[in-house]
Amino acid sequence: MPELPEVETTRRGIEPWLVGRRIEILRVREWRLRWRVPKGLPAKLAGTHIRAVGRRAKYLLIATDAGTLIWHLGMSGSLRILDAATPPLAHDHVDLVLDSGRCLRFNDPRRFGCLLFTAGEPARHRLLARLAVEPLSADFTADGLWRHARGRRASVKAFIMDSRIVAGVGNIYASEALFRSGIRPGLAAGRVSRARMAALVSAIREVLTEAINVGGTTLRDYVDAAGMPGYFGLRLFVYERDGKPCRKCGSTIRQFTQGQRSTYWCPHCQR
Repeated sequence: MPELPEVETTRRGIEPWLVGRRIEILRVREWRLRWRVPKGLPAKLAGTHIRAVGRRAKYLLIATDAGTLIWHLGMSGSLRILDAATPPLAHDHVDLVLDSGRCLRFNDPRRFGCLLFTAGEPARHRLLARLAVEPLSADFTADGLWRHARGRRASVKAFIMDSRIVAGVGNIYASEALFRSGIRPGLAAGRVSRARMAALVSAIREVLTEAINVGGTTLRDYVDAAGMPGYFGLRLFVYERDGKPCRKCGSTIRQFTQGQRSTYWCPHCQR
């Protein structure tokens, strides 16, 4: 599933092509995504201008004169900038056609992504209203995370993946940040010391920033707006490396299921 670095990479890739352009038409080939695309959306957007392209957690926010498009890539979705005349492929469900002759094309084989719209403040939309602090913002601090963790019995991995605690830390980057900070993923969040929580906050920032700088992680489906894969997969220490030697100590990387997600860790490096 595309996580925060992949969404931010997409945002940076599409922004120069979108901002200031007029929307000619929103062409919807498949309305049945995770939630149905609003029926009147093409009429609302036709002729409007795009003012900004933002991101909140794993959601892309495309601000127009009429309101804001809220776009989620789901498990297998991608957005690409193409010539508007490019013939669509089987899973190309939506085109946002621009006055430049280009289009923003949404491909989503599993249809778990979504395209919604709000005329109001995006932060108040039901999908965004409960999201917590962004992990790359100045508001994400060790003291704040440590205070939230007090008395928590949930595992530290589940804790940092909870969007009500910190927004956008997905499975890949949670596993990698816990490895870099030396914390066992099954440890109760309430048992993580303030000093170790500070190391974890630094590791989360570091991992996410590195991943954004190399275009995210491509394991199966993800490509950026130019159709290129992400290269952070070459830097993974534990994720999907079960049975292989740890790149730091040589011990065997282990895997177990945690909250219906695969968790990877090194029993020697993480305590």
